[in-house]
Amino acid sequence: MDIGSIFLILALLLLVALFVSRPLIEKERDQDTPQIKTIDHERSSLLAERDRILNALQELDFDYALGKIPEEDYPPQRVRLVQMGADVLRKLDALAPQLVHQDAEARLEAAIAARRADGVAAQGAVGNGRKPTVAVIAAPDDRLEALLADRRRERREKAGGFCPQCGGPVQKSDRFCPKCGAKIV
Repeated sequence: MDIGSIFLILALLLLVALFVSRPLIEKERDQDTPQIKTIDHERSSLLAERDRILNALQELDFDYALGKIPEEDYPPQRVRLVQMGADVLRKLDALAPQLVHQDAEARLEAAIAARRADGVAAQGAVGNGRKPTVAVIAAPDDRLEALLADRRRERREKAGGFCPQCGGPVQKSDRFCPKCGAKIV
C-alpha cells in the first residue's frame, strides 16, 4: 500500500464518521429551542381543534335542518360547541405573537383596501376582448364566478326552447330535435 491509498482510506473513514455523528450533533442543536417547538406544537393542535369544532358545528346545524336532532337538544349542544370554540380561539390569541398592535377597525380597513387593489388589477385580466359582466372583480374566486356567469349567459342566448313532440331541449339554430328528430317549427 502506498501513502496515497492510506490517505484516501482515512478521508473516507472521516466522511463516514461525520455522516454517522450528524444526528447526534443536530440533536444537541435542536435541544436549544424546545420552547419554540412546544409552542408550535400547541398552536398546531389548537388549530386542529378549531377546525374540528367548526366541522362539528356545521354538521350539527345541517342535522338540525334535516330534522335529525330534536329541538330541545339542539340549543344546548350548539352553545357547548360555541363555548369550546371560543376557548380555543382565546388560547390561539394568547399564543399569537403581538407583532401588530392594531384595533379591529384598522385591520378591517387594511383588508378592504387590499381587496380593492386586487380587484382593480384583476378587472383588466378577465376582459379578454369580451364585455365584462362585473364592474370590479375582487378576488380569484370572483374571476372564476364571472367566467361562469359569462358561460351561462352564452348558453341561455343559444337556448331555443323545447321540442313540441318529445320535450327535449333545442337550440335556436336547430331545425330538427336532436333527441327525436322531429322538425322544429
